Amino acid sequence: MKFELSELHYDLDALEPYISKKTLELHHRKHHQAYVSNLNSLIARTKFKDLDLETIVRVADGPVFNFAAQVWNHTFYFEGLLPGNNKTLKGPFADVIKNNFGSVSFFKNLFIRSGVSLFGAGWVWLVLNPDGSMEIVPKSNAGNPLHIGLFPLLTCDVWEHAYYLDYQNRTQDYLEAFWKLINWEIIEKRYNEFTAIAD
Repeated sequence: MKFELSELHYDLDALEPYISKKTLELHHRKHHQAYVSNLNSLIARTKFKDLDLETIVRVADGPVFNFAAQVWNHTFYFEGLLPGNNKTLKGPFADVIKNNFGSVSFFKNLFIRSGVSLFGAGWVWLVLNPDGSMEIVPKSNAGNPLHIGLFPLLTCDVWEHAYYLDYQNRTQDYLEAFWKLINWEIIEKRYNEFTAIAD
């Protein structure tokens, strides 16, 4: 199976002023594309060549896992963004967050602190554990919750290529800006898909 770069569902300048067109172009068309190209080269003529991406992320290790996870992580990250989103988290899913974290504001602050405190490059995830409880999980490098049996709902890319052109070393400013772009509808949809499977 040959993997291809996923298309964005918004224009390259649609996330401004929070994420610039230049950053998004570099992030998606250069970094994300490079992960796709390297993964295709790496798995050709191997036992992974006919597997879907999620399966590779779950079972592989070493370089194959790293490139497969980076392809999956980036697609998931870009899908979770919504241009011009000024909506606050509310409704039934907000109640789910409150039940797990006490309040939406505490959840937001904890998520941002987890990203700021992540050493080196990596990802911050909101995940569902097998018992249905929620947790914020920072993972270094290409770390992906699927690999350890967790169900991802939301992620923020904390590799420098995701924000350095816009924010330099101000990781917290980037994470605050990211929060204004979250597509809560798709996060809630992912949650509902998990609960449907669990039932």
